[in-house]
Amino acid sequence: MRFSLSLMFGALLATGVSGATMAVAAEEKTAAEVAITGDAKAGAKVFRKCAACHNVDEAKNKVGPHLVDIIGREMASVEDYKYSKAMVEYATEVPAWTVEALDAYLRDPKGVVKGTKMAFVGLKKDEDLENVIAYLNDPAAAE
Repeated sequence: MRFSLSLMFGALLATGVSGATMAVAAEEKTAAEVAITGDAKAGAKVFRKCAACHNVDEAKNKVGPHLVDIIGREMASVEDYKYSKAMVEYATEVPAWTVEALDAYLRDPKGVVKGTKMAFVGLKKDEDLENVIAYLNDPAAAE
């Protein structure tokens, strides 16, 4: 089940909520949606596709940067990892790995960041995306 930020913002506007409050509410809603709809255990299984290149349980880079505490982390910020020029440029436009940014990137890495070094073609199923994001949000929940 995917959620719509535009519908959420519309509902908040209808109740007279300010723009600053909407931004905070959107982030809280996003985290809540992941906790409710994503299954970290199922996400751990989906993450097996990613594990050859990324660590989620140890701040150690592989072919790709580690993903420990990825949600909320500044993009292109892992020390000792050489990001593509395209990812560094993208990080100036989208500064943090929000749930929405992860969702978009994991759907179509090369479409979102043209010139990314990531070879993975993306996750196409909404359920897989929700589950892997839930796992990235809380890897311990998969144990």
